[in-house]
Amino acid sequence: MPKRKRGAFQSWSSLLSMRRIMLSFLCLLMHLLQDETTSLLVLENQDLQDLIKPKKVEFHSLNFNTTLHWQPGWAREARDVLYFVQYKVYGQSTWQNKDECWGISSRVCDLTHETSDIQEPYYSRVRAALAGVYSNWSLSCRFTPWRETMIGPPMVTVVHSNKSITVKLQAPRSPYKRKRGSKIPMTNYYDLLYQVFIINNFLDEQHRVLVYEGKEKVIKIQDLRPGVSYCIVAKMYMPMLDHSSAYSSRQCTVLQ
Repeated sequence: MPKRKRGAFQSWSSLLSMRRIMLSFLCLLMHLLQDETTSLLVLENQDLQDLIKPKKVEFHSLNFNTTLHWQPGWAREARDVLYFVQYKVYGQSTWQNKDECWGISSRVCDLTHETSDIQEPYYSRVRAALAGVYSNWSLSCRFTPWRETMIGPPMVTVVHSNKSITVKLQAPRSPYKRKRGSKIPMTNYYDLLYQVFIINNFLDEQHRVLVYEGKEKVIKIQDLRPGVSYCIVAKMYMPMLDHSSAYSSRQCTVLQ
């Protein structure tokens, strides 16, 4: 082979070798960049999962009207976060989806129907999603309706005469109904007592005097002073668990 052709061939071979090396280097660089990008995305997703994970998942219950509440994760300003709620009875292996609270923006979920067996202990859990990223589940504490629901105050009606006040009491009602459709009173589930207090506004508007404790729904308070303003408030009291309701709203009257 002539020297000129041999030199040209060697130059061409060297050029091809250099090109192959450059291509191999570029491929390696692309793989490295791709791996780095994937790692960054995984880290970003992990960070987002932690930021949107719900906090303080808690049952709130009044007269067996039970709702689940939670607080947003650290990403409080994220407006597009959606929440997903599941529940189960303690001891069950399978979680149940709460369809009405699946993919919601609200941070409250009504679980009254799902916790209607009031002696059973329940759990619930919530997860969040944002931009296709899902957080881990946040679990509630165990909740047993019969032990942990709050009892509401009774309804109070006041009728006055010359020197007495007649107080009519009605126990709070549960959300559960009899066959005829009326709501079942909380006195069907607990041994509850009415506590009735009188406030003599002439003496001290803040001082309440207990004038009755018992199960009677109509009581009469006698020997009161005409021309004086009196207010009545009442509570429900549960001796077994030593729980009291909040006070009812004031019902006030001036004796003639």
